Amino acid sequence: MADDFRTTEVGARYAQALFDLALETGRLEAVRADLASLKAAWIESADLRRLATSPILSAEDQQKGLLAIARAAKFESTTGNFLGLLAQNGRARDLGAVITGFEVLYSRHTGVVAAEVVSAKALTAAQTKAIQAALASALGKVPEMTARVDPAILGGLRVKVGSRLFDASLKTKLDQMKFALKRA
Repeated sequence: MADDFRTTEVGARYAQALFDLALETGRLEAVRADLASLKAAWIESADLRRLATSPILSAEDQQKGLLAIARAAKFESTTGNFLGLLAQNGRARDLGAVITGFEVLYSRHTGVVAAEVVSAKALTAAQTKAIQAALASALGKVPEMTARVDPAILGGLRVKVGSRLFDASLKTKLDQMKFALKRA
């Protein structure tokens, strides 16, 4: 699922088009909020991922589905129209890459540093505040932080800032030990 948000050339082109349109029409913040909601829904909903990536569904059916989601979520018309166009062009499967591309463009434009923190269990408010303070100290500015829970990492944290990944998860450490034992 994390691979769904990998940058691609197609995703970058569509993201640039959406970003330019949102900026030109003064709807940048609204579109950004819509895409953040859509990203959260993508992560949580296997049905949404199937809708966008299924080779069985026609582009027309994908378009209808994405437009229905946009209407139900009360997305900005710019976002809804874009989702319809993406599906119409047979590119619904690239939605994750488009969201990632848009986030990169937004960060460059506003100077915001985005950080994603993944933990095995939900973080407390105190933990979140401590992580944000540590990141602010390391980065020189306060990051816009999103937290996600992934029990598969077993413990510890994974922190992604831009293209850099700091992986202090228990799963990674165990995998490294296993690899070292195999080599010995």
